[in-house]
Amino acid sequence: MIHCRGLQWGAVGQPLTPPLDLDLPAGSLTAIIGHNGCGKSSLLKVIAGLQKPLAGRLQVNAQGLGSVAYLQQQQNIDRQFPLRLQQLVSAGLWRSKLSRQVQQQRLQQALADWQLTDLAERPLQALSGGELQRALLARLNLTEAALLLLDEPEAALDEQGQQLFWQHVEHWQAEGRTLLLVSHNLSGLTPRVDNALLISRSGCIFAPLRQVLSQRAMLEQVA
Repeated sequence: MIHCRGLQWGAVGQPLTPPLDLDLPAGSLTAIIGHNGCGKSSLLKVIAGLQKPLAGRLQVNAQGLGSVAYLQQQQNIDRQFPLRLQQLVSAGLWRSKLSRQVQQQRLQQALADWQLTDLAERPLQALSGGELQRALLARLNLTEAALLLLDEPEAALDEQGQQLFWQHVEHWQAEGRTLLLVSHNLSGLTPRVDNALLISRSGCIFAPLRQVLSQRAMLEQVA
């Protein structure tokens, strides 16, 4: 699904890491970890096509509009924009060719799945951080994206919200979607994620999560 050769990213003339070689198969689940400022979010933006790499080659085998879904950190969301929660979630259907009736059914199901039905008419500015995060995740249910790029998807979620999130991760994988997620919750990743990409200025390590976590020297600054 994703193939990188000699990939570098960051500010012009200031690559964040040495060149990265990486191959991620379709249907895989990979955590991206590393200390603050190491380039985790920037890498997701490069893969999403929102930021150009500094060097190297990147191939993403997910073609066409809507084939890649990018969940940004919620501090980048304008909470003052006059939008209701239901409208935010329904944006996941923007390319859908289903009938209006079926789209409405799918929307209601997504709201129910993320326990948001009673909040459907609430404006964004009236949502808690956890409610907004569940709405942003519910929107992914309605996309047809084969590749999901999730930047700190567990942020602001309480224990129940995290359980919902991981249930949906299993469902998305069962659908054959490929997932990359940035996380600082290392203890929460251990029982659920097989492989991880550790990013640091001295280099990147891609390996089974337990092996990556054993690299204590490079993980000292992971939040």
